[in-house]
Amino acid sequence: MARITVEDCLEKVGDDNRFSLIHLAVERVRQHRKGEPFLVAGKNKEIVMTLREIAAGKVTFGNIHDLPKQRKAEKAVEPAADEGGVEE
Repeated sequence: MARITVEDCLEKVGDDNRFSLIHLAVERVRQHRKGEPFLVAGKNKEIVMTLREIAAGKVTFGNIHDLPKQRKAEKAVEPAADEGGVEE
């Protein structure tokens, strides 16, 4: 995705309410500032990266509050997978 547009994001939000898009983006930026990693690759400013996440459909109103919980669950599972040592 070379350039992100508001229209790309509005399609994923589900309505043409820019105010709703702002609320979703602000909530996600707050999560990034608390240490949550980005779900898309890139090296842009955090607001641009957040809009890319929304346009890609990875951040929605339905999952915005579950993203930090999912990340914590993934971290809890990762060490258990590495304990085996030698693979057969």
